[in-house]
Amino acid sequence: MTAKQTLLQELPADLDRERLPRHVAVIMDGNGRWAKRQGLPRIVGHRRGVDALKDLLRCCRDWGVEALTAYAFSTENWGRPLEEVDFLMTLFERVLRQELREMMEENVQIRFVGNLNALPRSLQAEIERSMNETKDNQGIKFTVATNYGGRQEIVQAARAIAHQVQQGLLQPEQIDEALFQKHLYTSGICDPDLLIRTSGEMRISNFLLWQMAYAEIYITETLWPDFDRTEFHRALCDYQKRDRRFGKV
Repeated sequence: MTAKQTLLQELPADLDRERLPRHVAVIMDGNGRWAKRQGLPRIVGHRRGVDALKDLLRCCRDWGVEALTAYAFSTENWGRPLEEVDFLMTLFERVLRQELREMMEENVQIRFVGNLNALPRSLQAEIERSMNETKDNQGIKFTVATNYGGRQEIVQAARAIAHQVQQGLLQPEQIDEALFQKHLYTSGICDPDLLIRTSGEMRISNFLLWQMAYAEIYITETLWPDFDRTEFHRALCDYQKRDRRFGKV
């Protein structure tokens, strides 16, 4: 291992490895505003946002965070200008195609959650290929929420359970939190310990509504393309100061 690789994997001395969040979720807000401040088209901000996400994924891997979930495209984002939506779909597809080999080499397990059937067919094909080829990887679990909405996810879970009850396969009294969670898109993924939102917005924007029940929330004014390892370090330091009681004393 080279000196550079050793440095990348070294956890900052002021962080306690035993108190790291197992699962970090991010709302990557501010790409458009970042581009506007630079006098650039919004699409440039989205490209820079991809670079920031790639760096955060590697940082999580290097520092020992087990899972990262990124809010890439919400069910409400279809309301953006058609040109921007088309660019984002093409960007997702191109990044998947270009990065898959590297994700395999870095042992990343990638998963997409959301209503994927509404995405362009070519993007669906790349998503399926990336999930199939990385499903046995044992490294960091990287989840990308695409065409995702928290309310939509809860409704589809309720429908699936109601259908089982209707068929006589399930009794209403058998429905509990564990059963409900199995019908969510995120089944098999532990709930986030830490939610990071960039650009200073104070809301969760229909993201992982069920899963965020006891997540710690960290808001930064930094726009997403400028969110780097230093900013992540600050977020983790803040997280480790929290007293997580989960509703208890």
